[in-house]
Amino acid sequence: MSQVEKKAGLLRRTSSSKKPLKEKVVLMYDEIFAKEDPAKNNPRFWDELFLMKVNLEYLETKLECLDGDELMKTKDNVNSLFHHCVQTLAEEHQIKVVNALQTLCALFRGVHQKNKSASGFDIINMLMGFDKAEHRMKDLMESLDSLLCGEGSESLKALCLKLLLCLVTVTDNISQNTILEYVMINSIFEAVLQILSDVSSRGRHGYDAVVLLALLVNYRKYESVNPYIVKLSILDDEPTLDVSADLSYRFLQYKDKEEENQGGFFSTLTSMVGSMFIADAEEKLSVQTNEAILLALYEAVHLNRNFITVLAQSHPEIDIPTTPTTPVPTTPTTPLGTTPPSTDVMNSSELPLDPNLQTSNLLITFLKYSSIVMQDTKDEHRLNSARLCLIILTCIAEDQYADAFLHDDNMNFRVNLHRMPMRHRKKAAEKNVPSRPLVCAVLDLMVEFVVTHMMKDFPMDLYMRCVQVIHKLICYQKKCRIRLHYTWRELWSALINLLKFLLSNETVLLAKHNIFHLALLVVNLFNMFITYGDTFLPTSNSYDELYYEIVRMHQVFDNLYCMVLRVSTNAGQWKEPASKVTHSLVNVRAIINHFNPKIESYAAVNHISQLSEDQVRSISLNVRKNVSLNTLSQDILLKEFSTIS
Repeated sequence: MSQVEKKAGLLRRTSSSKKPLKEKVVLMYDEIFAKEDPAKNNPRFWDELFLMKVNLEYLETKLECLDGDELMKTKDNVNSLFHHCVQTLAEEHQIKVVNALQTLCALFRGVHQKNKSASGFDIINMLMGFDKAEHRMKDLMESLDSLLCGEGSESLKALCLKLLLCLVTVTDNISQNTILEYVMINSIFEAVLQILSDVSSRGRHGYDAVVLLALLVNYRKYESVNPYIVKLSILDDEPTLDVSADLSYRFLQYKDKEEENQGGFFSTLTSMVGSMFIADAEEKLSVQTNEAILLALYEAVHLNRNFITVLAQSHPEIDIPTTPTTPVPTTPTTPLGTTPPSTDVMNSSELPLDPNLQTSNLLITFLKYSSIVMQDTKDEHRLNSARLCLIILTCIAEDQYADAFLHDDNMNFRVNLHRMPMRHRKKAAEKNVPSRPLVCAVLDLMVEFVVTHMMKDFPMDLYMRCVQVIHKLICYQKKCRIRLHYTWRELWSALINLLKFLLSNETVLLAKHNIFHLALLVVNLFNMFITYGDTFLPTSNSYDELYYEIVRMHQVFDNLYCMVLRVSTNAGQWKEPASKVTHSLVNVRAIINHFNPKIESYAAVNHISQLSEDQVRSISLNVRKNVSLNTLSQDILLKEFSTIS
């Protein structure tokens, strides 16, 4: 049978002398799209229809092919089809229930595809009729709730979730899907939670349930009261929150290629999304991500403070099967275009316990995952994934409990972050990563991003978020007087090189971005180290390294000052932001102007053309002993800090 014949619902090839034979269900669909009531001459029409195997493709195509006037002429029959679909969901005959659910999927997709340019109210009228819409949707949501919470088959529950996902995702912008107003009124939040709290149900349906919740909380979240947001924000059921963390953990977990000591392919992530990390011949990672789980993780971290407490929940590192299995989808088209989870990994009620396995948690796994996602931001898909990762990190850095866990010196972990291959640096062999507080891994990840994304297609918003994460972490250290033993010099060097890049590409970048905002954030970070470093830098030697980096790279700061002074003294759109950077440079320039003459004088007296690092640091130390930094004027040191404190 040819593909064309399949699409038309034909049963056999035809000749010129015979009419084509069609499936009976296709003939019944044709009757529905005629003007007369199909049950007029056949009272058992609807009972017979739902005993027939659904031809989704034909039904959707039929809806799309009819023009607006023709479709409106069949509105009563379409309303009747929708009504009988909802009625059938209450029956005990499971074949009829499955066919009704699939028919509803086709109706939602087909009518929305046809009415993309129409308002939501036209779609509601076409599917249900204005006068009966509230009653029809109430019955539909109650039936779905009963099916999800009942003792029915798991495949039936899976199809219910697919229908809900289909309903939620038929529009590109979820907030324009007016039918969701009825989903807000008739909440299924408790039914979804019941699925997540049951061991067997979450193994089969956890992925779809979490994604569904993540989408529903985004419906007009800034325009009106969303009941799903309210319920998620006050949820304090620890087992359910643990399940959400466990699902995210399993989704993000993978085996590290370096640990396997073999080339080629990485082992897969959990079979929820199949193989997502692939290494090519040049060992450059190609990332296929699924934003749905990242969005769900963001909503959980952002909306529910109780979820933060389960981020640190320990898991043993698990081995992921190298050959993923892909289940047969319940419907021909997965609503989100994502790969559904496999039952192989998810069916296990407990993670394997082995005393020899490295202990991990969701935060560690998320940091490893982010280190891969952030490597390639050249297309919109990966850019959005990196943005979501940085937004989640921002939420974590803003939470006091999360900050306390990140900085807890009694909770040390080894985190093997992936580093992008670059010509100017050797590939680091990080098999013996030291055990440190998790905040060190977060800072390493931010430094890695800063160093590796200085390119023409500059991801400005990602850099802004990255620097803000650093700032929030340092603010917490200052506030709590935490002296973190970290290689701060790598961070300072990365930030200075970022300023150097902005200067070198001023003309190109200013055509697209306000680079002065980013420059201000970077300079203010240095102000924070200069002014309040004594409260969080580990040793006095750290101050010496800070001054050395500033003096060593003074040309960058001098050039930045000249550039912002030039822009701020000319009339133009960047005058005000450039002026802010000019004022913020007071502290850095005070240090440069204070130490540089001493260093130049020492070099001239001793006839040294190039001073070593130890010599410069020795001079700086002597100067600081003889002249207190306070003599530079406390007003100078504190002047611009108010903008970041």
